[in-house]
Amino acid sequence: MRLRDKINLYTSVLFISLLIIMNVAIYSVFSHLMVENELDRAKAESEKTARDIRETIEQISPGELLRAYVPVDGMIGIVTEAGRQVTTSPSERSLQKRESTFYPGEKHELITYKKKDYVFISSPIILKDGTVANLQMIKSIESTRDMLGVLKIVFIVVTLIAMIPVLISSRLLSNLITRPIWLMTDTMREIQKSGQFKRLTLEEKSKDELVEMGKTFNHMIDLLQTNFKKQEQFVSNASHELKTPLTIIESYADLLKRRGLEREDLFHESVEAIHSEAIRMREMTEQLLQLAKHDENWNIDIEKINLTQFIAELAPIFQNAYRREMKLKSTETIECYTDAQKLKQLIYIFLDNARKYSDEAITVSVGKIENRAYVQIDDRGIGIPKEDLPKIFDRFYRVDKARSRKHGGSGLGLSMAKEIADAINVRIKIDSLEGKGTTVILFLPLSSSSHFSKL
Repeated sequence: MRLRDKINLYTSVLFISLLIIMNVAIYSVFSHLMVENELDRAKAESEKTARDIRETIEQISPGELLRAYVPVDGMIGIVTEAGRQVTTSPSERSLQKRESTFYPGEKHELITYKKKDYVFISSPIILKDGTVANLQMIKSIESTRDMLGVLKIVFIVVTLIAMIPVLISSRLLSNLITRPIWLMTDTMREIQKSGQFKRLTLEEKSKDELVEMGKTFNHMIDLLQTNFKKQEQFVSNASHELKTPLTIIESYADLLKRRGLEREDLFHESVEAIHSEAIRMREMTEQLLQLAKHDENWNIDIEKINLTQFIAELAPIFQNAYRREMKLKSTETIECYTDAQKLKQLIYIFLDNARKYSDEAITVSVGKIENRAYVQIDDRGIGIPKEDLPKIFDRFYRVDKARSRKHGGSGLGLSMAKEIADAINVRIKIDSLEGKGTTVILFLPLSSSSHFSKL
């Protein structure tokens, strides 16, 4: 069953059930009150009649008294243990045949005789000879039953008539609720058929949950479109970057097959080229996988570190590994909050870039400014053109492609650095002059209460 039909069915059943229950309850309460009212009236009338009979029974015979007090639509009688004397109205002659019972005390109840409803009242009285008897009155409540029957018909008709607007309103309500879902489904189908991202048209004036759902859908489409474009660009760039080393490897492998055994220098050149390109492909693949993994989960472990000591221990390791001179500048002991492993990876990326694109000593400085600690890396290399600075964090972007290929760069290092910095809340600032060198400054939070706030 479709959602619209379910909403229509459940809403209609609920409202109709509530309407029926309400009408039945009203009818039951009203019926009970009317019957109780008839009982009270009959009881009051019986008490008055018994009182009058007790006062006048010595002057007037019981038969005469009964004819004076007989109900319009009922019967009145005096019943003793020995027998009875009754008088009935012309409309209720059949009550004369009803058997009477003597009761020692008062009694009042509803009775049914020959499919008709009556109120029965029995009150004790004392006759003039001292005999205890019952003054019994039976009064028809058929007029009340007729009124209740009319009321029942009215309630049934009202319920049936009320079902019409209930069904119509349920249909309108189901359409109103499911309309955004139809639009969303139709939009999804159009996206599926056309391959183009589309959005819902929303009523800006409304602030209900359905509009919020539509806004969420549109936001999701925006994210999907953005990620789709990034994926297209990423796949295009990755395929382009992998195509070059694969072509080189294929060319040198083909050259080895043809002349590798004849010329030793060509053999060594081909092996070296293939080995170099294979290493570059491996590094590029590892970086791609690392970036993809980081997009999913970084597992950040923030801790308090001595930044001065941290850089002092890191610099010699890098210097010994690459045989590059490094100068460390620090004026005081500085502590900050960060993920030590991620920070080390971040600094290595910038040190590696400084090593690749400069030949002079690399300077690393540690200091503090306002509420931030900083690590500054300076090189005297080729620098970065001003127009290229905004693009250096884009994946696969290289400022000097010829020089980058010479050093095996893939264009992923700075992109990874930007993602690591964002993950551990480090702000990166880069200043560079072409032909003069590059300065990279990493800003870190000093206090634990601000290590996740924006710098």
